[in-house]
Amino acid sequence: MRATNATHNILEETMKTATIPSLRVDPELRHAVEHALHDNETISSFVVESLKAQVKRRRLQKEFMARGLASREEAKQTLEYFDADTILDELGKILISKEHK
Repeated sequence: MRATNATHNILEETMKTATIPSLRVDPELRHAVEHALHDNETISSFVVESLKAQVKRRRLQKEFMARGLASREEAKQTLEYFDADTILDELGKILISKEHK
């Protein structure tokens, strides 16, 4: 949660002090964006929200990869490995138990 707030604050501060280069897009994309806007939403606000979402997605992806690589290294050190079918069965049990709550 803390990293998300930090990212959010950095993006807000950046918005106040910097600009993003203008983008040239084909007319079809601009038309699609205009039709995807919510009421009272501007293309600029749409682009800013899209940038924020992409930054967040890439941060989460990077963290996911780091956890996976760390897990791999731990498995190499401990020689403790799990079969994919076993993991999928366990995950299925977790999902089922959450559905029944």
